[in-house]
Amino acid sequence: MASSEDAMVNRLSFGTQIRKSPFTNAALRWGATGFSVYNHMYIARDFGDREQNFWNLVNEAILCDVGVERQVEITGPDAARFTQYLSCRDLSTCEVGQCKYVLITDQDGGIINDPILLKLGENHFWLSIADSDVLLWAKGLAVNCGMDVQLDEPDVSPLQLQGPKSRDILRAAFGDAPTELKYYRFVEHDWDGVPLIISRTGWSSELGYEIFLRDGSRGDDLWDHLMQVGQPLGLHPGHTSGIRRIEAAMLSYHADMTLKNNPFELGMERLVDLDMEADFVSKAALKRIKEQGVSQLFVGLEIDGEPFYGANEEFWPLTRDGRQIGYVTSAIYSPRLEKNIALAMVARECAEIGTRAVVDMVGESRNCEVVPKPFYDPKKSIASGT
Repeated sequence: MASSEDAMVNRLSFGTQIRKSPFTNAALRWGATGFSVYNHMYIARDFGDREQNFWNLVNEAILCDVGVERQVEITGPDAARFTQYLSCRDLSTCEVGQCKYVLITDQDGGIINDPILLKLGENHFWLSIADSDVLLWAKGLAVNCGMDVQLDEPDVSPLQLQGPKSRDILRAAFGDAPTELKYYRFVEHDWDGVPLIISRTGWSSELGYEIFLRDGSRGDDLWDHLMQVGQPLGLHPGHTSGIRRIEAAMLSYHADMTLKNNPFELGMERLVDLDMEADFVSKAALKRIKEQGVSQLFVGLEIDGEPFYGANEEFWPLTRDGRQIGYVTSAIYSPRLEKNIALAMVARECAEIGTRAVVDMVGESRNCEVVPKPFYDPKKSIASGT
């Protein structure tokens, strides 16, 4: 008789052309029922009730397979200079053991990716990437830049341990040392001969950690270890929460931003340093964009009416006085806020707080209003521990 895992694999039609993560089989065993594709890999997106997954995250803790967050490893004598060349954020003060949220931008100022940078050594970096082919972009730049660098995708796959009980679970799994990490710091850890990197980061805006497995053959062991020690402390298998990430106004690549967007229209000016001495690919373009100004801005919305469940699968048009002024990129119902909330790109003149508009939700029209974002915990005091 085939196992339930084998039956699920057959029903979901896993093949060889799209990679599984080291944790895919464990996620199936622990109840994953739906997957999507991210960075040419399967990612578990469904463990049942979306709302219950949200409450598990904000009240207890969840374990998520985010092995799809592939690492672009940059090493070599010119690794630090090349990494800065990729990004518009000033990295000169980044310390070994520190993480940074950065933007990778192209020659026109468009956003290629918004990874987390980890500095493992003075000339050793990881870019923990969102859903786009950063390795290919970096290899293309390296060919003609005249810098001595080596680029690779190492055998590294992260898990996310997120939620208010994550620190206690991490302590039970790996001892006290990793729990002392400050926000956006990481430490190397040896787990019975299995090399890990543990960082105080995560895609949830809750207290949490990412555990980077550096030996893909031990994926089942790591997942099962965390669930074994974590379940008595409130740990649930889960998936990244669309509800929580929209509450926090966290952007999702391909949904909220693409190569056609620049940092200024997305409100990411803090990640652009046009005055630093170091050169970077988009420096001239971003200077020009800043001088000229932008025609659209990224905003938060509250949408009137009854709760809508699920998430938008299309970009919903926004109109005002019969004229289209923009579109909704991500929308969800927040059970905590008891509101329909959304992220949207709108014409600059319509971005003022309090502006009213109409959203076309694929045949159903509702009124909406521009509101401040993030919608919850705007100072990120939960994630940072402040």
